[in-house]
Amino acid sequence: MRNILYCIIALLALTTACKEEQLTPEEAALKSAKETVTEGYNSLIAGRYDSFIDCKAGGDTLPSEYREQLAVAYKQFMAQQQEDHGGIKSFEVSNMLIDSVADQIHVFLILRFGDNTKEEIIVPMVECNGKWKMK
Repeated sequence: MRNILYCIIALLALTTACKEEQLTPEEAALKSAKETVTEGYNSLIAGRYDSFIDCKAGGDTLPSEYREQLAVAYKQFMAQQQEDHGGIKSFEVSNMLIDSVADQIHVFLILRFGDNTKEEIIVPMVECNGKWKMK
């Protein structure tokens, strides 16, 4: 009898662990937006400017010459941040809001700099072919 009880408990635990979390459309959109912003800003901090551009709306369809100009501009921006504040050391998503009227998600990021200052910015996100991208 005890073995049957253990088997039932193990089966219930396994079934619960294997269930995929069901997200509402809004939760799925927020999750996708957060993943894109995180990927993008990790790339920016690491100096992978092409990857940062890929996280932007329309970034994958830009002419190569314009992509190169954007990459140079982001590199210059990061050099300026290094000079002014010791660089961007980390970031965190502090809040996200869905703007259903404009079909956007606003991601609030707190940027932390090397000189121990921080700044909150808002990153507008738009849906592009089922994926949320930075505007």
